[in-house]
Amino acid sequence: MSFDILLTELFGPYLATVVGFVFALVLLAFMMREHERQSASIAWVLAIVLVPVVGVPAYLLFAGRKLVLRARAKGRLRTVPAHPDAGLDGVAARVESIMRGYALPAASTGNRVSLITSGESTYEQIMAQIDAAEHSIHITTFGLSCDHVGRAIVERLARKAEQGVQVCLLVDALGALAARFVLLPKLERAGGQVGVFMRVLPLRRKSKANLRNHRKVAIFDARVAFAGGMNLAGQYMGPNPSRARWMDTCLKLEGPVVEDLHEVFAQDWEFATGEPLHSRRERAATFPQAQVIQVVPSGPDVEFDVLYDAIVAAVYQSQRRLWIVTPYFVPDDGLMRALLLQVRLGIDVRIILPRRSDHWVADMARARFVRRLNEAGARFYVHRARMIHAKHLLVDDAITVAGSANLDMRSLYLNYELALFCYDAHTIAATGQWMDTLLTQCEEYRPRKPNVLRRLAEDLCWLAAPLL
Repeated sequence: MSFDILLTELFGPYLATVVGFVFALVLLAFMMREHERQSASIAWVLAIVLVPVVGVPAYLLFAGRKLVLRARAKGRLRTVPAHPDAGLDGVAARVESIMRGYALPAASTGNRVSLITSGESTYEQIMAQIDAAEHSIHITTFGLSCDHVGRAIVERLARKAEQGVQVCLLVDALGALAARFVLLPKLERAGGQVGVFMRVLPLRRKSKANLRNHRKVAIFDARVAFAGGMNLAGQYMGPNPSRARWMDTCLKLEGPVVEDLHEVFAQDWEFATGEPLHSRRERAATFPQAQVIQVVPSGPDVEFDVLYDAIVAAVYQSQRRLWIVTPYFVPDDGLMRALLLQVRLGIDVRIILPRRSDHWVADMARARFVRRLNEAGARFYVHRARMIHAKHLLVDDAITVAGSANLDMRSLYLNYELALFCYDAHTIAATGQWMDTLLTQCEEYRPRKPNVLRRLAEDLCWLAAPLL
């Protein structure tokens, strides 16, 4: 008797149910082993058990984190040679040592760092660097729009490729979906190289719909870099002011820190394209300013949750103030506990958010955290008119953090992200002044007690938060 006939005899019309039940058990066991966060496991269990027709395919398509990629796709980032001791002390030294303990690059000194706080200035300076590039332009971005800004940037890149400059543009498969077919063929025809990170379709090599490359870095001639939260789109930057443009920031960087950024780009490029990045590697110039900065990549290619651990440590280390700017605020239990403790210790905790972000589910999910922290004494501010997309953390006068990561579980646990920890007085002061200016454009927000329906909606959105 064949195996399939035996199964039919034993289980009859319930065969499909039994097979599905066994498969779900195996999937749940694997999921519980893989997810370190209880909240994410609970969310997936509910999705699989309550709506298996949707939950099981969704988990196979979207879920999976460090274990999946370690086994099947992208290896861990290789570290670069350590920099000389940056001479840090106090809070900065303790936080910086955490990253070094995880074998990430140490903080480097002798950099030149500028905080750019407008999309017009960012666009102007990036275009100027494209025009001035002599041998290489290496850009990675999550979003590339087909609007006038995206078209102008790709056309300028194509022109440089025709002139013999090495142009490598690495885009996320989901964030630049339309541009891959509309804009990027022109760049390739001009001699530019295009890499597509983590394709979305299942059963494709190196595909995983839920693991996105959210890093944004542009490097010119291996000597000047831009990093932050801005995508290549009119929503973030452009030649003229726009009331509809989101508020975002960018760091312009020169010095040894560019070598660390270039190493991250090179390894992402090799993973996405299967080819090593062959480009001129020049020793970065050093500057007399003691501007100290540390590159902190995070994601499935970095062992442990380094960025999360560093942020939580920085929160606990704060002695006077803890100011945060983020578009989405959905912390996990550990980060929430740290924030609550600091509020109760009398630390000046201020969190600046958009009144309404572009994701209403994230806004609903944040409500319970906002109310709880506000009741404890934290102060919340919302911008009166514009969407805030900037991501900053300011700890006393010791550390400021900028980059691509939001304070939500997707950025802290799932996406490939890149943060810059700045430990020098100049960058910290510039960030503090920008935050002071931003506060004048905001109004203090005091959440009201929700009704029953609102609370139910918030709870449902919170349950879904680990899956967003």
